[in-house]
Amino acid sequence: MGLLSIISFLIVPIFLAMGYIFRALKASIAGSEELPEFDEWGDMLVDGLKVFVVQFVYFLIPAIIMFIGIGGSIFAMTPTGDPTAFFALFGVTTLIAAIAGIILGLVATIALANMAYYDSDLGAAFRFSEILEIISQIGWVDYILWYIVLVVVGAVGGFIASILNFIPILGTIVAVVVVYPYLSLVYSRALALIYAFE
Repeated sequence: MGLLSIISFLIVPIFLAMGYIFRALKASIAGSEELPEFDEWGDMLVDGLKVFVVQFVYFLIPAIIMFIGIGGSIFAMTPTGDPTAFFALFGVTTLIAAIAGIILGLVATIALANMAYYDSDLGAAFRFSEILEIISQIGWVDYILWYIVLVVVGAVGGFIASILNFIPILGTIVAVVVVYPYLSLVYSRALALIYAFE
């Protein structure tokens, strides 16, 4: 994972890393407590691409809302426009996009777990009624609290990584090779456990 992170500028390693994180999610949902092997790289790449597609589709709506808001705001700033309308429109669309992003982020997370449960079936990530039912069985309050905890853990990990970055070269390497991969695998394990909890 660390090596893939280092060479992520080559693009393909990014999808391989995403595929391995997804493989760890699948293994955990299946009941395994061991990390999966780094093998079958073709399958791992395909899984990484599927994860990217799911995340792209789910966050497309907030992106479109922001795009519309920015376009409307720019129009409002024309000489014939009203500056007040710019800030109002930009603020409202940003708020709507943020709310949509949070809600769809919650759904997308379980969507990935559902895809993992159904052995990488891409369609399983878009069975909205089934995904919402799973979240309801987990409990929206419990799920949101779990999500917040993961965000806090990620923030702490990011803070540690930022401190390490102050150490020239070595610190950055440790952050990329150790901290970020570890956080990703913690996320996969935690998601598998909350998904299985339902």
